[in-house]
Amino acid sequence: MKQSPEEKKLDLMLRSSRLVAGGFMGEDKRDVAAIIAEDTGTLNRLGIDNRKLAERMRSLTTLSKQALGGWVSASENLRVKSEDYKGFLVCPWPHGGRFDKRITTVERPDIRKSISWSDLNIHLIAEHGFFEGAGSAYRLEPRELFELLFDV
Repeated sequence: MKQSPEEKKLDLMLRSSRLVAGGFMGEDKRDVAAIIAEDTGTLNRLGIDNRKLAERMRSLTTLSKQALGGWVSASENLRVKSEDYKGFLVCPWPHGGRFDKRITTVERPDIRKSISWSDLNIHLIAEHGFFEGAGSAYRLEPRELFELLFDV
């Protein structure tokens, strides 16, 4: 399907390094709409939507703030921590969203798996269904995220 001028502009912004080192697309050759469609399909097969997944991420980030950089138990198998940095991250979509520079890490020590995300990642998933492109430094795989956060 042919991209509109606005979609082309967004795709170029996501591929540039102006907002984040390496861009949001990594080496992914697909356009942003194709990436979102594939990730949405994965979520549908898992029986969850992007907003519910993002809400779980947001609640874990909120829980982690009470530990001031240390680990806090989120459940029997999950622990979480967050680290705050100066400044903010800007959403590449044209609505001007700004998000604190915070990295949240969730870990399942029993299986030695962890995943980290920023506040911007939560927004990108909740509002745009965007998990970033393949090869991006901050790409979150929907299946892995779901399985870890919902103890599957």
